[in-house]
Amino acid sequence: MTSKVESCRKRARGGLPTRVWAQYLLSLRGWTTQNLDADKYENDPELEKIRKERNYSWMDVITICKDKLPNYEEKIKMFYEEHLHLDDEIRYILDGSGYFDVRDQEDRWIRIFMEKGDMITLPAGIYHRFTLDQKDYVKAMRLFVGEPVWTAYGRPADHFEARGQYLEFLAQTA
Repeated sequence: MTSKVESCRKRARGGLPTRVWAQYLLSLRGWTTQNLDADKYENDPELEKIRKERNYSWMDVITICKDKLPNYEEKIKMFYEEHLHLDDEIRYILDGSGYFDVRDQEDRWIRIFMEKGDMITLPAGIYHRFTLDQKDYVKAMRLFVGEPVWTAYGRPADHFEARGQYLEFLAQTA
């Protein structure tokens, strides 16, 4: 029998699109996407410009695969649990691929395929989760405004101000 985490890595079926394009994401409120040259991320003037404009003062690089990530099985299960953050989540895929699943305005899942060069900003207060695809590998840059805050709040977490602000923003832009 296939485990929940194992099956979540497969291409989407029944309600989740297999690929969401940046133009569609931009039509949904509160999300931003970019595509950059991941091969030159260490000295990329475009990335530096984005970091400066958005005040992304802290960053690190994480490699998610069995050989590189301590407590791999525990971590990927944790990443796949539905949660929100009180700050924006900014991820830049440097190599490999995976999926962000996010909730839309009607509380349906939307699966976003992320691959090398893709950068996404998920707003504070949006419910989401992450999983690898069947390649079982992703290398990603994590960016933050100020010191990183790693706290994820599992659903339900509607009582947080960030969630209320996100829902208010959606209502105002509908």
